[in-house]
Amino acid sequence: MPVDLHDRDSVLAEYGIEDLGRHPDLEALAELAAQVCGAPHGAVNLISEHLQHQVAAVGISPSVCSREDSMCAVSIVTPEPVEVFDAREDPRFAANPFVTGRIASVRFYAASRLQAPSGAVLGTLCVFDDVPRRLDPRQRRSLDLLAHQAVDVLELRRSGLALTRTVAELSAARAELLRSNSELADFAGRVSHDLRNPLAGITGFLELLSDHPAVVAAPTAGRLVERGRGAANRMHALVDELLEYAKLGGQLRCRSVDLGTLLADLVDDRATGAGTEPVELDLEPLPAVRGDETHLRALLQNVISNAVRFARPDRRLRVRIRAKHSGEFVRVEIADNGRGIPPARREEAFALLSQVHQHGTVEGGTGIGLATCRRVVTAHGGTIGMADGIDGGLTVWFTLPAA
Repeated sequence: MPVDLHDRDSVLAEYGIEDLGRHPDLEALAELAAQVCGAPHGAVNLISEHLQHQVAAVGISPSVCSREDSMCAVSIVTPEPVEVFDAREDPRFAANPFVTGRIASVRFYAASRLQAPSGAVLGTLCVFDDVPRRLDPRQRRSLDLLAHQAVDVLELRRSGLALTRTVAELSAARAELLRSNSELADFAGRVSHDLRNPLAGITGFLELLSDHPAVVAAPTAGRLVERGRGAANRMHALVDELLEYAKLGGQLRCRSVDLGTLLADLVDDRATGAGTEPVELDLEPLPAVRGDETHLRALLQNVISNAVRFARPDRRLRVRIRAKHSGEFVRVEIADNGRGIPPARREEAFALLSQVHQHGTVEGGTGIGLATCRRVVTAHGGTIGMADGIDGGLTVWFTLPAA
């Protein structure tokens, strides 16, 4: 498509033409072009759909005119350099009001197009005089080089405006995210409070029933009561994890966190818990990262708890933890020899309330743990994913900012 058929107004809007005014760097280039070419007048003209915007000028006052009256509107659609000895004798310009005397009496006119990296021609750098003249090859080349410099100035402005807009959008998105996180935490808190009270009552009644002589004497009734207690306990766990998910990933209190120390605490907690399964832990020294210790504790605990929950019954669980620096981040890999997750379903496993292992509910799975992990890692600016583990198991890897 010829560049002149671009939506010129939207293209020039990227350069902030409405607020450009008189640009000192462009004015300096127009003045230098006039001096090099030995002409009394020079200008940087940007051509929109209907207007010519003179954003820099020397020897005249900058102005705006209609595109139909602009000599540069002809130059931007001419691939070869434009140089006119006497505009009265050039059929492209002979009737132009800048030549006929209605606006001015231009005779000599030369222009170089301002072509952006996108291919769009924004306008021209031009020089002109009221007497006929010619440019020598050195002057012609200098005019073209100065036009390239003018494009660089305009591109710098476009990039600056784009950066400003991006920063404003990111600031607005961050404010909205903080507001959303706050509302989510408040909502989860209210819902968990409303659910815990009736759950506590249900659990209490089931405990009373389990001790009732009639239930004790009836094995079937006893089993049904126990199943009810188990369901109520799982509901308690689901409410607690939903509340934790809502709290995590919001406002962070970051500092240097020693992952090795944090993991040692988690291992000690599991070792002192009742009914803890034996785990063969293969651990290398772990580096420090920058993050929120509470959030990172929840991250490690969820990954390790998942490894334990989905261990294979026919062999002892093995968990291998490695970490290495990767640029400004630390990549942590937690591999196990458990049941694993098929590659096609690994992304699905990070979705909230998703349960890849359909029997996870009988083992305490809620489908929230990995969603919480992703929420925490994303809040720290990192990424998280899965890979093959040990002997058919699973590796959960994630990156965190290095301390």
